[in-house]
Amino acid sequence: MTATHRRDRLTRRRAALALALGLGALAPAAWAQPGWPTHTVTLIVPFSAGGSTDYVARLLAQKLSETWHQTVLVDDRPGAGGNIGAGMVAKANPDGTTLLMASGSILTVNPYIYAKMPFDAQKDLVPITNVASGPMLVVVQDAGDIRTLKQLVDKAKAHPGGLHFGSAGIGSQVHMAGEKLVDATGIDAVHVPYRGEAPAYTDLMAGQVQFIVGNIAAASSLVGPGRLRALAVTGPVRSKLMPEVPTVAESGYPGFENSGWFGLLAPAGTPKAVVDKIRDDTAQVLSQLEVRAKLATQGMVPVASTPADFARQIQTESRDWGAVVKRRKLTIGS
Repeated sequence: MTATHRRDRLTRRRAALALALGLGALAPAAWAQPGWPTHTVTLIVPFSAGGSTDYVARLLAQKLSETWHQTVLVDDRPGAGGNIGAGMVAKANPDGTTLLMASGSILTVNPYIYAKMPFDAQKDLVPITNVASGPMLVVVQDAGDIRTLKQLVDKAKAHPGGLHFGSAGIGSQVHMAGEKLVDATGIDAVHVPYRGEAPAYTDLMAGQVQFIVGNIAAASSLVGPGRLRALAVTGPVRSKLMPEVPTVAESGYPGFENSGWFGLLAPAGTPKAVVDKIRDDTAQVLSQLEVRAKLATQGMVPVASTPADFARQIQTESRDWGAVVKRRKLTIGS
């Protein structure tokens, strides 16, 4: 082989290598082309059908299906406070076609109260966007004599350990909202977990537990004579769903705030271009008047945060909830 032939061959190899590297660099961007996704996207909800997480997921799935011209399938996988469904997503192929609709407690509470986690909330999942958020509602039995939050707190302080509060299960947003209220007001109340909010409200109306800090959509639908009485909302301002009900801060506990939220996450390793496309398309969906109106009926507002902002929110709330869990000595397993 002549020197000229060797130079030509080396030049061709370098050109081929440069082309390969160039295509590799472009690969993530290719994911974000208008043709993505090319097949069904599965949106896993780690709770039973019919709850607030499921409602938000199905509303978003319907609209994203229209945007992407592909089916977005909602798959309910309940269990272990959301850990089972979230763990499935954490182990899924990171191509953006398996996503998680999580409630905040899965990411910010479960790592502190579960002795063993099937995934690492910080390392195995990539935040995409906080989809929607809404306050909680403090409710008591309508037939009782408690008419204000202060009266509830006074009664609890007069009978340490004598009042019980129900929840949708250990570690749920409903549970942690109750724990946060107990912690902030300095009362001694006993937590009673249920398999979902519905049976908890049934027992509250029957007088088996004395209060619940529940999702506003579920709780407000039961407010009325002979059922439940609303004492306060946990948001920074009054809810448009129940404007006559004061906030916890207005009720004598300034600075108290607690909101439930529902966000999208993907498996770690999902290309940034895919994450950005999902976030941008979700934001477009959340800007639609129809979607905003439907969320409003549930006492929620759209959020559509960026992945970076959502990640910071998760980290901040994790620290805050970690402190509450430690003070309240909450744990599951050994």
